[in-house]
Amino acid sequence: MWKETVVIFLISAAVVPFLNLSPDPEVPTYPETYWGPGKAQNASEKIQRFRFKVAKTTIDDLMNRLKNHRSLAPPLEGAAWTYGISSKYLDTIVKFWQEKYNWSQRLELLNKYPQYTTNIQGLNIHFYHVKPVIPKDRKLKVFPLLMVHGWPGSIVEFQKIIPLLTTPREDQDFVFELVLPSLPGYGFSDPAARPGMTTTAMAVIFKNLMTRLGFDKFYVQGGDWGSAITADLAILFPERVIGVHSNMCMSMATSVYIWTAIGSFIPSLVVDKDHYSRMYPISYHWSRVLEESGYMHIQASKPDTVGTALSDSPIGLAAYILEKFSTWTNPDYRFRDDGGLLEKFTLEELLDNVMVYWLSNSIVTSMRLYSENFQKDHMSSIITKLPIKVPSGCAIFPHELLYQPESLIKSRYQKLIHFNHMPRGGHFAAFEEPQLLADDIWSFIKKREDLLKKEKEQAEKKKSP
Repeated sequence: MWKETVVIFLISAAVVPFLNLSPDPEVPTYPETYWGPGKAQNASEKIQRFRFKVAKTTIDDLMNRLKNHRSLAPPLEGAAWTYGISSKYLDTIVKFWQEKYNWSQRLELLNKYPQYTTNIQGLNIHFYHVKPVIPKDRKLKVFPLLMVHGWPGSIVEFQKIIPLLTTPREDQDFVFELVLPSLPGYGFSDPAARPGMTTTAMAVIFKNLMTRLGFDKFYVQGGDWGSAITADLAILFPERVIGVHSNMCMSMATSVYIWTAIGSFIPSLVVDKDHYSRMYPISYHWSRVLEESGYMHIQASKPDTVGTALSDSPIGLAAYILEKFSTWTNPDYRFRDDGGLLEKFTLEELLDNVMVYWLSNSIVTSMRLYSENFQKDHMSSIITKLPIKVPSGCAIFPHELLYQPESLIKSRYQKLIHFNHMPRGGHFAAFEEPQLLADDIWSFIKKREDLLKKEKEQAEKKKSP
């Protein structure tokens, strides 16, 4: 092992100093592509109210499919969720779905906050738009905050964090106005009619969404694909994005991969002592990456094939999605017969998310984002190499799928003003730990606003004689 370490270290020491000598390439201008079917057409820019509405025949069809499904293959003895979701526990979920899940009541919850659609670049984009209620005796600044979800999540993930961000805090002089869109091809946002709908293309759409809503400048926040989309927003439109907060900060710089390999053997070179276990030993962390990335290879290559099977079977869809809400929340949950699902969620909440995919028939179109982003043209594009120069904040949850320490994150987030190791939680931060994530967002934006205030004071001093 030590011979390998020495070799890696020597190669890195020789290569790394030369990796970033060239200046950053110029930020490209991305076209505002028409993504709708057929030829480009002038669509109405009207913002229309939206409510979840589902025909009784649709729910009846779902119940019939749940009732008449084939018997599931029994799980291996003692395997728990290590081979994927336990069919034994899946039977419990299906029974709950049939007998106790009250869709009418859940529909009221999904319609609790104002939601809308508007046509952007040929696609009807669905979004929540939630304004704060400010007490009459207080004067508060209201900051627009665009929050972006990922896969296999949806706007359902934000239900619990919405009131935590739109309710004023006694110790803060600001509050948030939230814009929470469904990604194109997810839920009730239209999918692209042709190839090319990458995270960068989505960033352009969401910039146009914020423009249509009247926001010249705004904050952004995201996890999973949302972190990639908000990063692209900050790179492409730094004059529009005041600050970017992410619960899945990642850098794909060549130097990061080299130092990650080194840190896997000698963590003290790249990470604080308190967090050695996040990178060492190498065998544990890389084996988890391999174990949890199989879905990604399928969706990045043949999303329509596996998606077709899932779109025809609600039980298959639930199995595929809920397995991620187990192992991505905490890898140890795969050793439990119930997958640990009820540690952070209720079955109602989890099925709400599954229902959004089922009722909108969007599992195929949501999976295509993997294929689009892993295409050679996108992977080799300039956008993947550019740094983020907008003030940034990272919330690092202990059970996130991948970990990069602050020393490496800075290679991309060049104005990193906030880096916080969270006490608990995993991949679906807004859904499983809404209070922790909300607190971190408030903390980051307070730091950003304090810096803005300081910069303004310094600029005024320079002007004064």
